[in-house]
Amino acid sequence: MNVKVNANYLNLKKNYLFSEIARRVAEYSSANPQKRIVRLGIGDVTLPLTPSVTGAMAQAVAEMGKKETFQGYPPSYGYDFLLKAISAHYASYGADIGTDEIFVSDGAKSDAGNITDIFGSNPVLITDPVYPVYFDSNVMAGNAVTFIPANRRNGFLPPPPSEKINGALIYLCSPNNPTGAVYDKAGLKAWVDYANDTGSLIIYDSAYEAYIKGDLPHTIYQIEGARGCAVEICSFSKTAGFTGVRCSWTVVPRTLVSGGVNIAGLWARRQATKFNGVPYIVQRGAEAALSERGYAECMDLVGYYMENARVISELLTRKGIYFTGGECAPYIWMQCPGGLSSWEFFDMLLEKAQVVGTPGAGFGANGEGYFRLTAFGTREDTYEAVRRLETVI
Repeated sequence: MNVKVNANYLNLKKNYLFSEIARRVAEYSSANPQKRIVRLGIGDVTLPLTPSVTGAMAQAVAEMGKKETFQGYPPSYGYDFLLKAISAHYASYGADIGTDEIFVSDGAKSDAGNITDIFGSNPVLITDPVYPVYFDSNVMAGNAVTFIPANRRNGFLPPPPSEKINGALIYLCSPNNPTGAVYDKAGLKAWVDYANDTGSLIIYDSAYEAYIKGDLPHTIYQIEGARGCAVEICSFSKTAGFTGVRCSWTVVPRTLVSGGVNIAGLWARRQATKFNGVPYIVQRGAEAALSERGYAECMDLVGYYMENARVISELLTRKGIYFTGGECAPYIWMQCPGGLSSWEFFDMLLEKAQVVGTPGAGFGANGEGYFRLTAFGTREDTYEAVRRLETVI
């Protein structure tokens, strides 16, 4: 064969982070079949969908079985009923987002990876440590990336660089995955001002906004000036438990224009060409998740996971181990004890406690020496993990 391949893919790490974790765990399980492993690694939910969501989806299934209510191809950007529900969700935070600025899709990860399609060669700024898809998708596109260090000194919430980098794509995630750190309004305002000053675009991942409590921004559009410099990606996965159902959205304000080109128009064209919409049944479930009753049920799910986070955080506090997250995010980002590296700590926990987390080094150079635990396990597994961790850290 003599076809050309995208050589940028050859610049990726050989193994995706979670694939490497799965490989190591499989090897250990094969050698130790009698030992039960408690998994607090991959951020997948464990609680079932709520009654409002399943009820709405069941009704939608019934509608699909009747000629008069059957639905074929969904609208490329989402059904009006869901767009209105998402717009109302933003209004509850004081953000005015029109239905024509919302694009429904099958996952925040998909949108974060696909949005590079509509941009040319630009400087890319990504905080480090970072959710792998931001970096990997830009490597695939052949873009050069500059990392903005997030570390203990800045509470894993880095400010904009002192150097003005014009026309950059800036990736921010708050609450952050993997660190669980959350920007306050002043911290986000600094980034918004920087983006507007340099003609840059913020790609803002707010997938975990439902976990925020207190006077912290749930959306970047609560910050003055954000409509002129930010795209926001959000998801039902960690709010309503849709990791296996798949539904998210991206907001592209109609005011975003670069070089006379409307960014929303480009994203609309990309989605209409390469994406065929989210199924009607799923969108009805998503609409129900944003209803008054449905959202209250979702907050019960969030509360369950945040109680798990409290249990883990309490252990680390008692042990005197530095960590971020666990208060407004379902992730606990802990410093590895005893000067261990991230992968050394991973192997030690697996061998001595049969607990699986995620090595911080897999999220970037500044993640070395740190470790991510998730609160998405069952209550029973969380208590069991804490009991085991108590004896080895």
